Amino acid sequence: MAMLPTNLDMDVLRALVIAMEHGGFARAAERLGRTQSAISLQMKKLEEQVGQPLFRKAGRTVALTDAGDLLLGYARRIVALNDEALSAARGRAMDGTVRVGFPQDLAERWLPSVLGSFHRAHPRIHVEAQVGRGRELRERVAQGALDLALAFGEIGGDSARTTTGAATLAHLPVAWVASDGFRADRESPLPLALLDAPCMFRQHGIERLDGGGRPWRITFTSPSLSGLWAAVEAGLGVTIRTPLGLPETLAPLEPHHDLPELGSVPLELHRAPSAANPAVDRLHGILADSLAAVLRDAGAQI
Repeated sequence: MAMLPTNLDMDVLRALVIAMEHGGFARAAERLGRTQSAISLQMKKLEEQVGQPLFRKAGRTVALTDAGDLLLGYARRIVALNDEALSAARGRAMDGTVRVGFPQDLAERWLPSVLGSFHRAHPRIHVEAQVGRGRELRERVAQGALDLALAFGEIGGDSARTTTGAATLAHLPVAWVASDGFRADRESPLPLALLDAPCMFRQHGIERLDGGGRPWRITFTSPSLSGLWAAVEAGLGVTIRTPLGLPETLAPLEPHHDLPELGSVPLELHRAPSAANPAVDRLHGILADSLAAVLRDAGAQI
């Protein structure tokens, strides 16, 4: 007689997803109205069902093993499909409008695919997307002009910093970026290709060069990231950015170029306090989920 397959518990999978999205078992317990020990027991049950360790100690926090990371991807899909199936069966297709903002770094490669997937799943939801710089997007969320926004925080910002409606998804390295074959001549001013002011990355890079006594000169400025990438690819200079959305023709400079360290910057998902409806909830979850692989590829600390 064939053995019946193991059925994973939907409540446990949902707890796993929430714990990983919101920073641990304690946060998941708060959102689900349970105790932290109850969430821990659920995760132990999940490990027993899978037959593999899913978690490992990472300092004071808990991180996923390779098996846990693999299961998390499936858990997100299972939970999302469960919710969509219920919505369809109950005849309550979501509608409404969601206003969302993105940094330029995500606009070209990642944004079309995630919005396309969201539209196919929820064709009655109208999405208004804006692309802008971090400070502008954060201010628009605070003013209620945007429901959601992905935005860079302050370079070197504390991951524990709490802003109303904001969650830190990851910390991304800030790097000196140049075209293949670029060589920094220590005896000459460093040529810089930069976004026009005000720009957090521009200001930070110049301050670090000044602090290290390294001479520099601006050889190119642009209001758009696509223009900046073109200039750097053409060899006009080096720029300052994260590896997120970096064109394949460009790469972070290696340490032997003797340029100052630039630290890291948080990528945050902001939500307006007034944005409380199922359409915003759904897009909020999809944005957080679909960014996971992109952030890992960009060397983020999640």
